[in-house]
Amino acid sequence: MADFARFDDVRRLASQIRDRVEHIDVLANNAGGVFGERRPTDDGHERTFQINHLSPFLLTELLHDRLVGGGSVVNTSSVAAARFGVIDIDDLDNRKRFNANRAYGSAKLANILHVRGLHERYTAEGVSAVAFHPGMVGTNFAADTTSWFRFIYRTPLRHLILISAEKGGSTLEHFLAGTAGRDWESGQYYDERSLVREPHPQAQDAELVTELWRRSAAMVGLAD
Repeated sequence: MADFARFDDVRRLASQIRDRVEHIDVLANNAGGVFGERRPTDDGHERTFQINHLSPFLLTELLHDRLVGGGSVVNTSSVAAARFGVIDIDDLDNRKRFNANRAYGSAKLANILHVRGLHERYTAEGVSAVAFHPGMVGTNFAADTTSWFRFIYRTPLRHLILISAEKGGSTLEHFLAGTAGRDWESGQYYDERSLVREPHPQAQDAELVTELWRRSAAMVGLAD
């Protein structure tokens, strides 16, 4: 168990996992959320960015050696990356003109950039990575937000628009059980199970992939 709004929790979780297993077959970075007003975590970062991107980034790096030699990383992203996401490399903590939807979309875009970075850095070590949008899943998502998302997730509209947690989970399971190069391509982003050939333009920016990695490493207290 870990609270992704606390890096100390993430480090403790990584330590507990490392004590129990010598190799990880697949790491699913599935935690995330959209929130209301801008609120920094105890670590000093805007919580949307920390919970959706920085903490999964930190956990993945702390478990890196356990993934070497055949392990894979599956990042749950969102179609919100394309609709709302804009990575401002000089304002990753969303200090300028905070907007809940943009903060969420940008964090989900960061999940895709993270996968690109993982593929570029670690594919030679036998580590593969993929990001996917599971569909709009009817969970308690958007429970703590002022975003208009709440009108979909917290009203009867949910029965018309959202899919079941079981269906969304089956798509996650597809990537967990699948094999890179056979069932999905490493370094890529999927809308449910369909490969997105041309995702958000920033997701195809190699320099941005590198710079986001560098700044994320600094924000979580790791040397690049």
